[in-house]
Amino acid sequence: MKALAATPPMGWNSWDCYGTTVTEAEVIANAEFLHRRLLPAGWDTVVIDAGWFDPYARAHGYNEPLQPVLDSWGRLVPVVGRFPSAADGAGFGPLAARVHELGLRFGIHVMRGIPRLAVEKDLPVFGTEYTAREIADVDSVCPWNRDNFGLDVTHPGAQAYYDAQVRQFARWGVDFIKLDDMLAPFHGEEIRMYARAIAASGRPISLSLSPGTHLSTRHLEPLRESAQLWRISDDLWDRWEDVHAQFARLARWAPLQASGAWADADMLPLGRIGLRAERGEPRDSLLTWEEQRTVLTLWAMARSPLMVGGDLPTSDERTIELLANPWLARVLGATRDNGEIIREPHGDGEWIVWAARSSSADGEHFVAAFWTGTGHADIRVPISSIVGHQDGGSWNARDLWSDDDEAPVEGELSASVPEHGVRWFALRRADA
Repeated sequence: MKALAATPPMGWNSWDCYGTTVTEAEVIANAEFLHRRLLPAGWDTVVIDAGWFDPYARAHGYNEPLQPVLDSWGRLVPVVGRFPSAADGAGFGPLAARVHELGLRFGIHVMRGIPRLAVEKDLPVFGTEYTAREIADVDSVCPWNRDNFGLDVTHPGAQAYYDAQVRQFARWGVDFIKLDDMLAPFHGEEIRMYARAIAASGRPISLSLSPGTHLSTRHLEPLRESAQLWRISDDLWDRWEDVHAQFARLARWAPLQASGAWADADMLPLGRIGLRAERGEPRDSLLTWEEQRTVLTLWAMARSPLMVGGDLPTSDERTIELLANPWLARVLGATRDNGEIIREPHGDGEWIVWAARSSSADGEHFVAAFWTGTGHADIRVPISSIVGHQDGGSWNARDLWSDDDEAPVEGELSASVPEHGVRWFALRRADA
């Protein structure tokens, strides 16, 4: 069986464009676009984010108190008004099947714990003699979303509830679960419980944990044992300050990346976002084109999952061309020794240089030179600092955003980097 998330996942998530309000038609439209335009470049996952169970979902936030659609055992089910194929108890089965027909993987978002409504109604826990009220921990509530209570991890019915929930997701054909409110604070036992539920479901499902605020690397081993992805920050939006803050976080986590266990710098707020989102009005991403290339390059060099948040069918063609760059998947999926090698203050910004090596035997190296200040900056990097050889040697460099022909370099790599921008190169030995 293929290992779960052997390389960092690449896909689309509904949050940045539709918040809690996305519809089946919008999911299908984005899945079809992904299949047609971006699947060849490695983008293969479609994720429905929060609120698919809320019949009164609205833009710009959450409803409170939430009145979700539940089955008889307190498990969330899709709102038929927005997901018509879920009628007659079909759940996400038909929609997942349509996504699978397109050669894509299907994912959903869910919060930690059990819905408050299930506890208020004291619904039975599937396959047990217990009820929702018995297994809930009413003192464990997410500080920013009060939809659920946590579970009493000492009660045997708590594991049974997660088992039943995930078995239903598996029956629907879910391939990817984004599990929220697990990391801030760190709910280690519930993470392990959820991983056990996935293992018992009989279906290979990737587990992605959120949100990641102040996530410590001390949690690395339990994360690797239970999940395939985990966020390392709060939500990222189309603001330069959000992007800039990820440089330090990714520098800390990149040396720890491993197959099937990925630190995640969050979704890419690129393309047409804010249509009915949690925050902001309909807009094209407010990040400049240079900042957008910085995001994509930094995430790829750090081997962070790539999940674009814009509505693909209505996004600018130039955005789609950025996402379709084949070097993103190549560097994301087949490099090693990735990390920051230089960070120097300069004027009102920093020169930051990242390097990586190809995982294959071709001897290729990758280097990204970032400039976080205003105006342009000329950056010079000794080749020996990039490739690790004392004399550096003679190399050919290819610009991975312009994809120009290779040009010879010797001694040092020099580049003029625009404001908040990046120059991204592949280096091959001149005599290779």
